[in-house]
Parts: sequence; C-alpha cells; structure tokens
Amino acid sequence: MSSTGTILDRIMARKREEVAERRQRVSETHLLDRVRQQRPPRSFHDALADRVTQQQPAIIAEIKRASPSKGRIHPGDGPFDAVAIARGYADHGATCLSCLTDRDFFQGDDDFVVQIGDQVALPLLRKEFIYDPYQVIETRALGADAILLILAVLSRQQAAELEAAAHELGLEVLIEVHDEAELDAAHELSSPLIGINNRNLRTFETTLTTSTRLAGRAATDRLLVAESGIHSADDLRQLRASGLHAFLIGETFMRHDDPGQALATLIAAVNGKAGQQP
Repeated sequence: MSSTGTILDRIMARKREEVAERRQRVSETHLLDRVRQQRPPRSFHDALADRVTQQQPAIIAEIKRASPSKGRIHPGDGPFDAVAIARGYADHGATCLSCLTDRDFFQGDDDFVVQIGDQVALPLLRKEFIYDPYQVIETRALGADAILLILAVLSRQQAAELEAAAHELGLEVLIEVHDEAELDAAHELSSPLIGINNRNLRTFETTLTTSTRLAGRAATDRLLVAESGIHSADDLRQLRASGLHAFLIGETFMRHDDPGQALATLIAAVNGKAGQQP
C-alpha cells in the first residue's frame, strides 16, 4: 500500500488493488446472480423527502467504527455489533442508514451491510470509495439500497457511467460534493440527492460553511444532504436556516456507547427548541 500522498490518495490506491483482488475471487456473473436473489431496493430518496415534507430533520445515521484521521471512534473493546447499532438508530428516529464497508482505513466490513439489510427495514447506503462498475454490482449484491459517488475522486464521465450502472440495478445515488466545481458536475447527473461534505477529503478540515455556501448555488429540484461536522442541535438549526433539511451524521453518534440514544437526544433537542414534542 502506498504511503505517499494524501489520505484520500492512499485510500484510492488501495481501492484499485482491492477491486483487482476481488475480481479474481468473485466474478461479475456471480455477483449478478446474487443481485437477482435480493429483495427489491427501498427508496432512499423517498424516505428523506417524506421526512422533510413533515418539516422534521431527515437524519441518515451512520455506522462508522473508525476513521483514518482519528482511529477507533466507537468506544469499548468488545465485539462491534453493527446490527445492534442500526436497530438502535431505527428505534430512535433515523430516516435512513449509512454503513462504512472499507476495512483498511475505516474498520468496516461488507458483512455489516448484508446483516443490516436483512434485519433492519430502513433504506441503507453503502458508504464506500466507488470508482468501478464492479463495486456498483457488488453493492447491490450485498443488499444495499443506495451508493455514494464522491466527485472528488471521479471524472465527470466516470460519475455518469457509475450513476447509470447504479440505476440499472435499482440503486439510488447520493452524489457527494465539497466545492463549486463538484456541485456543477453534480448538476450534470440525474440523481436528485446531493450530499455536501463539510470535510475536505484531502485536508480533512471541516467547516459547516461549506454546506451553507453551496446550498445557495444548488438547483432547487435537488434534495441536499449536509455531511460531516454536525455535532449539535444548534448545528442542525444553522443548516436548516440555509435550506438544508437532510443530514448524514456518524461520528457524533458513534462516540457514544449507545449511538441510538445519542440520536434520540439530538432529535429531542431540535424539536424542543422548535416547541414540538420529541
């Protein structure tokens, strides 16, 4: 594995090795056989849009064991139970789920997606560094309902090809951007979901002003999702005031022994400020 370049460069170098290794072990034909055995995909977009229509924060709660910049996030030395965390999120008001599957940098696992998809009814995003159509097929074969396309690592042609591959399999797409050029590229794609990452993936610096700035430039027919750096009810209020009503939150919850309860506490704080019942 390369030790040069940014963290993102190292991740993508490892992904190229990983996809080549996986192709040797499991053919696309076999993956497509597994796709045909999956339940119909759940609509990630519709779940978010329904919650936004109800004027409630639509939260994509993330299962994230570690990160390359901060190491292990979730406390405790015992076995990591991704399904229990996902159930806790579902029981405490999450709209959708996101799950990291990268092993080398985030301590994720494909099996987390398989198990969560089988046992928890919420729409599920596979959070992965996808650059190859093989990974798109793999995502649906695992039972996920949506993929993430990170425009920081994709050309516009790659993004369009991967989006088309996803739609052919019934997967929805969350297009991730973190600057104006990437937002312009996202507008060339058809997917209505655009995630604005407040974390610069090359420097790992985080600021909510990324979301508030880009939200004013986004097309009105897109549903925007603020990602990263969201820690409090005040953060949610600030983002909602800028027109963002869907949020992907992981680390803030995963630092707690009970991530689902942390989600419930955040939702109650937001609703309490608005004069509504939690």
